[in-house]
Amino acid sequence: MDKKSVLKTLKNGLIVSCQAREGWPMYGSNMMGALSQAAEKGGAVGIRATGPENIEAIRKVTTLPIMGIYKQWFDECEVYITPTYESAKSIIEAGASIVALDGTQRRRPRGEKLEKIVEKIHSEHPDIVVMADCATFEEGLIAEKLGADIVSTTLCGYTEETKYVKEIDYDLIRKLASALKIPIIAEGRIHTKEHARKAIESGAFAVVVGTAITRPEIITKRFVDELNLLPDN
Repeated sequence: MDKKSVLKTLKNGLIVSCQAREGWPMYGSNMMGALSQAAEKGGAVGIRATGPENIEAIRKVTTLPIMGIYKQWFDECEVYITPTYESAKSIIEAGASIVALDGTQRRRPRGEKLEKIVEKIHSEHPDIVVMADCATFEEGLIAEKLGADIVSTTLCGYTEETKYVKEIDYDLIRKLASALKIPIIAEGRIHTKEHARKAIESGAFAVVVGTAITRPEIITKRFVDELNLLPDN
């Protein structure tokens, strides 16, 4: 699927983030494949997933665009979402249609630069969509200048500069959508269908939802917590 086809598929749609860390109940590539199939059956237009093993398993069971990331942690830097070109290359080879990179200007492993990673992906893999996971408006502007095909709000609330943000930032979506020529993906703290709809109405090209769909232990706890508020409990 070329870039134009991928973007056309995603427009105004729901991308489901199918991820689980080791130790979580849903951990495992087979589980990620099953969650992806369920998401597709429910009408999702894409899947967000981490790591070559999971992406390979998902690619075997769905033809939906896969928004791939590779979470890797390094002691010398804060960037962990597809922090290097090699991490991007590995998920492309596993079947990702979109590569999501940390779109901040924070230090990367071995001093790699965001612009060089974007440039090399475009050069070596011209059909792959490059998405920059950003936290601020300024980072979104920079990412577009560096050649990103999409900007997302994934890291808003998860960097030192934005740690005060505890809810989905609709103002950030509006500002990015007004200033950028490339699509904006809304991700982070989208807990309800109303949140998703408002994100699209605020200018998002598509939305990514993870926890509210693919973390049954957290979904269950929300119901239990509500019931525990009853007077007899």
